[in-house]
Amino acid sequence: MAQSLDDLLALYDYKFPAELIANEPAHPRDAARLLIYNRHPMGVGAFCQNAPTQDGVAFDIFRNITDYLPKNAVLVFNKTKVIPARMRLTKETGGTIDALYLGVGAPCQGAPTIQVMAPGKMQADDRLQWNDHYSFRVTKRDGKYAELTPSFPMTDLHALLERYGETPLPPYIKDSPLSETERRSEYQTVYAKDAGSVAAPTAGLHFTPELLKKIEEHGCSIAYVTLHVNLGTFAPVTEEHFKQKKLHEEWYEIDAETAAFLNMAKVEDRPIIAVGTTSVRTLESATVNHRLTRLSAVTDIFLTEEDHLQFVDGLITNFHVPRSSLLMLVSALTGREKLMDLYQQAIDKQFRLFSFGDGMMIL
Repeated sequence: MAQSLDDLLALYDYKFPAELIANEPAHPRDAARLLIYNRHPMGVGAFCQNAPTQDGVAFDIFRNITDYLPKNAVLVFNKTKVIPARMRLTKETGGTIDALYLGVGAPCQGAPTIQVMAPGKMQADDRLQWNDHYSFRVTKRDGKYAELTPSFPMTDLHALLERYGETPLPPYIKDSPLSETERRSEYQTVYAKDAGSVAAPTAGLHFTPELLKKIEEHGCSIAYVTLHVNLGTFAPVTEEHFKQKKLHEEWYEIDAETAAFLNMAKVEDRPIIAVGTTSVRTLESATVNHRLTRLSAVTDIFLTEEDHLQFVDGLITNFHVPRSSLLMLVSALTGREKLMDLYQQAIDKQFRLFSFGDGMMIL
């Protein structure tokens, strides 16, 4: 790397008042605020409908998003579903372990395992009790991660997580007033279907069934893909990420019918607007020569200002934490300097930030 890691990350750093971090969502969902950035303010191409006020920028309420959407746009949503992945386990010594389920691990001596993040003290062969009927044995320990063998059939795991697990919130939300019941509802999109994420695709949290219907009545089309979000979305960017041009791995899938529809929309020059950075990762990972062809895979794509997006034309997203890979991804559409300027404008107007915060649309 020509620049040091600190110098690179500093380019994506910004200051904000801590009180702008949203600890709960807007009510109703589509009452959140919306920053609109039109990269074609002079009406070039299909993207200009309502003329933003200055330098291609406008401010509004999210429910008015159709005032700015091109009538022939295709919005692509991530229909992953957040699972209640946080498990509170008890050690035989009486201590507690706060474990976050990450996925299925490699078998250990023929027995199935699960992968968890669990910073608490434990070691191989420790027995961790979920409750009187369900427990785990630690089969591998690697820093803050571990592999556990359950005492029950693996086929029961997701049902047990639904019954006993808790919904994880991002690490920067410290004092959310939401109960577990409220978290399961509020930290979930209204169209969530495929269970598998430990974090929500938060740009989608602003949409209501009524708004989705309004978007279709406006003349836009809606399509759904799946990418299961893992904890890597919150991980700091490292020097190795830049050297390898790769990030954390996440699994995605696009069904063949959806891919055929989106490929035809692209041929017809309809604007493809990704709802959330996870939808961008999915579409760009699946694209070869401007067509969706890799329809199911694990992606480690790392998009930055230097990358030219092959399939995505616009983006609806939230405001992301400083120095993050998500911020770098958004800069692929705007350029870094413009993105930092847009963030400063939002902060000056007291926009609410991060997962439960306000939204931005880039056209």
